[in-house]
Amino acid sequence: MEPKKIRQMGVTIGRLPVGKKNCITDVQDVKVGHITLDSSLGGGEYACTGVTAILPHGGNLFQQKVVGASYILNGFGKTTGLIQVNELGLIESPIMLTNTFGIPAVAQGTLEYMLERNPTIGDSTGTINIVVGECNDSRLNSIRKLPIEPKHAIECIQNASSETSPEGAVGAGKGMICFGYKGGIGSSSRIVQVSDTVYTIGCMVLSNFGRKEEFQASRYLVNENVNVPNFPEPADGSIMIVLATDAPLSNRQLTRLAKRCGVGLGRTGSHFSNGSGDIVIAFSTAHKIQHSLEESVETRQQLRDDHPIMNDLFQGVAEVTEEAILNSLSQAETTTGRNGTVVYPYPFE
Repeated sequence: MEPKKIRQMGVTIGRLPVGKKNCITDVQDVKVGHITLDSSLGGGEYACTGVTAILPHGGNLFQQKVVGASYILNGFGKTTGLIQVNELGLIESPIMLTNTFGIPAVAQGTLEYMLERNPTIGDSTGTINIVVGECNDSRLNSIRKLPIEPKHAIECIQNASSETSPEGAVGAGKGMICFGYKGGIGSSSRIVQVSDTVYTIGCMVLSNFGRKEEFQASRYLVNENVNVPNFPEPADGSIMIVLATDAPLSNRQLTRLAKRCGVGLGRTGSHFSNGSGDIVIAFSTAHKIQHSLEESVETRQQLRDDHPIMNDLFQGVAEVTEEAILNSLSQAETTTGRNGTVVYPYPFE
C-alpha cells in the first residue's frame, strides 16, 4: 500500500489552510534533498541511515545569508553551528540532518561543497558556519561502522529540489524510530494571511522519540489496540525540527516561533524526556543578507510583535509541527536493519 500523509487518511490537524504541497518546500525557494543508505555491511552489520539537506534558497547561501535562530527544548543532542546562529542571527549554509556519529562526515562534506563555491572563505574573508543536526539511529543502523561519508552530504545538497519532499524512512530518517514504530522524515505547511499579504510556514522533522504508550492515538481517530509489534526497547530518543517561513521576522521573533514547536510536539505525546535532544532550527527567507557591504547601516522590514498576525504564526507553527510528526509516522515503511532488527510502521488504517 502506498504510504499516505495523515491528512489523506481523514485526519485534520488544526484550522489553518495547508500549502499546496503540504511540505516545507511550500515556502518559496526552499529546497530539500535526501541520500538514503540501505545495504548490508556483512556479519549482521547494516547501513540503515542517510542524510537530509534543507536549503533556505537555491543560491549561494554564504554570499546571501538568511535570518535564523535555534531553540533548545531539551539539550541531549549533538549539533554544529547553533552557537553562531543564535549569536549573529544568520544561517549561511545548508541545514543538514543525519545520525549522531555522521555529524563529522556531513560537516566535512558540506564544508567542501561550500568551499568549492566560495574561494574567498578562509582566505580573503572569514570562515563559514556549517549547521548539522542529528538523531541516534543505532537500533537499526550500525552507527559504529560510520557508513556516512562526506560525499553523501555533497550528493544530498546537489539533489535538493523544490518539489514535494519524500517522507518517512528516507534520508536521515531511514533508521529512526518514533513511539516504538518506524519514524523519520515528515513535513507540513500552513498559510496565514493579513490583509492582502499571504505568508507560508513550513516544517520538516526528523522524528526519533517516544514510547508506544505515550502516543496520543485517540486524538487522531486511529486504533490504539494495534496488533503490529512495536519496538520493544523503550528509549528517550530525539527530534530535530526545521522551521521555515517567508514572513519578515527578526532572529528574536524566529526564536519566539521556534518555542511554539514544543506545543505541536507535546500534542503527539512527547514530554521532552531526560535523554532526548529536542532541537528547533528556524529561518526566514524574507531577506537575503549580503555577506559584505560597504554601508554601515542596513534596513529590513519585520512584523510587529503586537499585530494579530503573530498569533496566527504561532498557531501555524504548532499545527505544522504536530502534522509533520504524524506524517513521518504515516509514510514510514517496515524497515530491517542491523542484526535483523525489524521496525514496523504504525497501522493508521
